[in-house]
Amino acid sequence: MPATLTVRDETATGAPVHEFPLEFQSDRITVRDLIRERVYQEVSEYNFRSRRAGGLFRGLVQPTDAERTLNGFKVPKNRDIDWEAQFAQAIDAFGRNGYFILVNDRQAEALDETIVISPSTHVSFVKLTPLVGG
Repeated sequence: MPATLTVRDETATGAPVHEFPLEFQSDRITVRDLIRERVYQEVSEYNFRSRRAGGLFRGLVQPTDAERTLNGFKVPKNRDIDWEAQFAQAIDAFGRNGYFILVNDRQAEALDETIVISPSTHVSFVKLTPLVGG
């Protein structure tokens, strides 16, 4: 039975930035599954809707050749983003503490950690941004 999970991006201070649903085929997933589905969905949405207009990509990690902006990443016009490359970057960033994931206010520490999806499950991705000039 499919399970839907609402995912939220937050700042390091806990302020919500963006919220979106992800659907899974099972109510038991791993942190790796969560990252994979998130990256796949955000890249698919960008490639389908925004790339022709040179729109902003609001993703977990910065695509190659993209420019960081205040609200996302500006990708060169008419360029698709490769979801598998983004997934590999996201996994690498998780391992380097480039962002962390909170599941019911507890930090997920391993890619193979299991998440049980229920109506009360909440997940937050918190991106850590480097200090400028530091």
